[in-house]
Amino acid sequence: MGVVSVRQSSDANERKLIVVGLGYVGLPLAVRAVEAGYSVVGVDTDELRVKRLGACDSYIEGVDDACLMAVADSGYFRATSDYDGIDGFDVCVITVPTPLREGVPDLSFVECAGRSIAPHISPGATVVLESTTYPGTTESLLRPLLEAGSGLTAGADFHLGYSPERIDPGNPDWHLENTPKVISGVDPESLRSIEGFYGHIVERTVPVSSCRTAELTKLLENTYRHVNIALVNELAIVSRQLGADIWEAVEAASTKPFGFMPFRPGPGVGGHCLPVDPSYLSWQVKRLLKQDLRFVALANEINDHMPSHVVRRITRGLNERGKSVKGSRVLQLGLAYKKNTGDIRESPALALARSLLALGARLVVAEPHTDSYLVPPEITRVELTEAEVRAADVVVVATDHDAFDYALVEEAGAYVLDTRNRCQGERVEVL
Repeated sequence: MGVVSVRQSSDANERKLIVVGLGYVGLPLAVRAVEAGYSVVGVDTDELRVKRLGACDSYIEGVDDACLMAVADSGYFRATSDYDGIDGFDVCVITVPTPLREGVPDLSFVECAGRSIAPHISPGATVVLESTTYPGTTESLLRPLLEAGSGLTAGADFHLGYSPERIDPGNPDWHLENTPKVISGVDPESLRSIEGFYGHIVERTVPVSSCRTAELTKLLENTYRHVNIALVNELAIVSRQLGADIWEAVEAASTKPFGFMPFRPGPGVGGHCLPVDPSYLSWQVKRLLKQDLRFVALANEINDHMPSHVVRRITRGLNERGKSVKGSRVLQLGLAYKKNTGDIRESPALALARSLLALGARLVVAEPHTDSYLVPPEITRVELTEAEVRAADVVVVATDHDAFDYALVEEAGAYVLDTRNRCQGERVEVL
C-alpha cells in the first residue's frame, strides 16, 4: 500500500529509525539520518507524497530530487503510507502537523501517530516528539497512549522525550545539521538516549531539564518573532501618516550593535509556526491558569489584519488613479508565506488573493514555487512577463521570491504596491 521499494541492507546491526510525517520537518530528518548511517522507514498517510518519494520527486525545498535518488540508491530508505514493517525500531520521531481548529489546538495527528506506533515499541526503544505543541503534551497526552498501546512504561522500559523542530525552509545558511537542537527526556536515561541519537544527526545538542521546558522553548521562539513582527507591522501602518519611512528606520536601527534585532513589515504572517504556535501557548495558559497572554492576543490582532490593510492600500492607490478594485486587473507576485518556498499554509498572500477576488478584481498570480495541485482552483496562475506587468492596473509584491524580475516590474508597472520593499521608482509604493 503506497510503498517505495528500495534495496535493503543486509547488515543486521544497523540502527532503525522510524519518521512519522514526511513534510518540511520529517523528510529532511529522514534524509539526514540515512546519511548518518541509519536505516530509515518514513511513514506518511498522504499517498501522493509516498508516490512522489518513490519517483524521487521532491516536494520539499532543501531536499532535491538528486538527494532523494541518493538515499533511495543507498538501500537505507523506505517510505510507506502504513505502519506495517516498523517493528524492531531503535528510534521513532513523530513530526506530524499540529494545526489549530477554530482557535483550539488539534492534536489528532499526534494521537493517531502515538496509537499507531505503540504496539511496535520494544524494550529499549526511543520515541521523540518534534511536533510543535503546548507544554505538557509529551507527558500528559503522548505518554499514556504509548504506554497503553505497548504495555510498557516510559522511562523504565522505553525512552521518551521532546525535541522542537527548528526547520527554516528556504534558509541557505541554517539547516538541520548546523542548527543547535534542543532536547529533553522524561528521565535522565531517556535524555541520554535522545542525545545519543541527535548527536549523530546535528552538530550541537542543547539539553534542557524537562519536556515541558523544551515544549515552551519552541513556543517562546515563535512568539518572540510573532510579537516583534506585529510591532513593525503596526509601525508600518502609521509611519506614512507620520511622514517617516519604516523600512529605512529598521535599517538604521539595525546599525546599533546591541539591544536591537531587525524585524521587517509584511502583509501578515504565515506558515506552520507563527500563525499557530503563539495561540497554542495562549490556549494552554487560558485553560490551566485562567489568564490571557495580552501580547499574543494583540500580535494576533495586528498580524491577522495585515492582508486587509494591504487591500485598503490597493483600493486607495487605484482610487487615486481613477479606478476601482472591481474590474481592475491585479497581478500578484507570490502566494507562499515566505520567499523562495512554495508553502502556502496560512499564507497572508493567499488571504490577500482571496480578498481581492471577493471584491471583484481580475486577479492573476505569479508563483514559481508552489505545486499546481496546492493552489486553489479559483486562482489563475501566470508567468511574470512584460506583457502581464503592462496589462496590470496594479502589481502587488506579496512574496519576494528571488526568482522575480523586479527590474522588469519597476520599468513596466503602471502602479506597484510592494509589501516587501524589493522595488524602487516613482510608480512604486511600499507598505
